[in-house]
Amino acid sequence: MEMTLEKLHETDFESLFEFELENRTYFEEMVWSRGDDYYHFETFKQKNKALLKEQYQGLSHFYLIKNKEGFIIGRINLSDIDKTLGSAQIGYRVGRPYTGGGVAKKALHLLLKTVNKHGIKQILAKTSTNNIASQKTLEANGFKRVSTSDEEFDMNGQRLRFNFYEWTI
Repeated sequence: MEMTLEKLHETDFESLFEFELENRTYFEEMVWSRGDDYYHFETFKQKNKALLKEQYQGLSHFYLIKNKEGFIIGRINLSDIDKTLGSAQIGYRVGRPYTGGGVAKKALHLLLKTVNKHGIKQILAKTSTNNIASQKTLEANGFKRVSTSDEEFDMNGQRLRFNFYEWTI
């Protein structure tokens, strides 16, 4: 599938809001809910304006994954950037209709090709132990699992832990 990564802009808010609404139930199967307030457009805009401020300051980079028609099919973000250490956290999500086709794997590959220009030499990631697809995406892009948490948590009736991953240049 042809795709591009595009930095988040305020002009994307309406289409991004629709994407998040359409995929809310699916996303909440694997990650905690962002809460009902997030799904009110005015709140959504304010939260994303705060993200744009972080992006402008170089503390995070928020990308939209778009197909060749320009529709949002996912998101991928670098956050908690530590400029001194050259490290960041990675997070991504792909809309349900686009899963299973390697979108996350390709988007992560595209993102990793750009991190050097941001001074990032190490990326940290975590997945719940039941999120096998995300683990495969990370490993296919050179991430190494470095540990699994001892602490368990409950999500959607399952007792889970986190797997922690690391990627370095």
